[in-house]
Amino acid sequence: MAYTFRRLTRADFPLLAGWLANPHVARWWNHETTPEALERDFGTAADGREPSEDLLVLQDGDPIGLMQRSRLADYPEELTGFQALTEVPAGTMTIDYLIGESTDTNKGVGTAMIAALVAETWTTAPDVDTILVAVVAGNRPSWRALERAGFHRVAAGPMEPDNPIDDPLHYVYRIDRPQRARSTRPSSQTGSGAS
Repeated sequence: MAYTFRRLTRADFPLLAGWLANPHVARWWNHETTPEALERDFGTAADGREPSEDLLVLQDGDPIGLMQRSRLADYPEELTGFQALTEVPAGTMTIDYLIGESTDTNKGVGTAMIAALVAETWTTAPDVDTILVAVVAGNRPSWRALERAGFHRVAAGPMEPDNPIDDPLHYVYRIDRPQRARSTRPSSQTGSGAS
């Protein structure tokens, strides 16, 4: 499967409203689905007037989910929450994500979406070396998807949950840009058995 991303537009709001209303999404996102709420929370990003990106995820060209990406420095309150729990290198980004339909869950889609966005971030944001993600501890499928996509848990502690029914305990996950290949590799190797 190929995963690509494009900026969310107002034409996508009805689709997004349906996704946000689905029980498997509503449980964790706890988001209003009225046209006014969607305009309030997604309109400025759709116009490019918000520093974050709301990205429609396409699987082989068909919409399957939403991902949000932002630089923590653009959101001081969120940055402070992360800094209370872990080191936040300059330029660090964070992401959030949802799979729109429950029929697409438990199939590795979340892991694949996350991995694709991380790879795309390394390509399009050369100044970003770290991505941090905070996940409420009770959302095991979400943090397991991060682990399968190469993230490592670096901290745990209280943060404001999206859904007030959740405990404040969050796990913080981190992935760093892969190191550039070293150019000092020896020109010949011995004992490899290769000829």
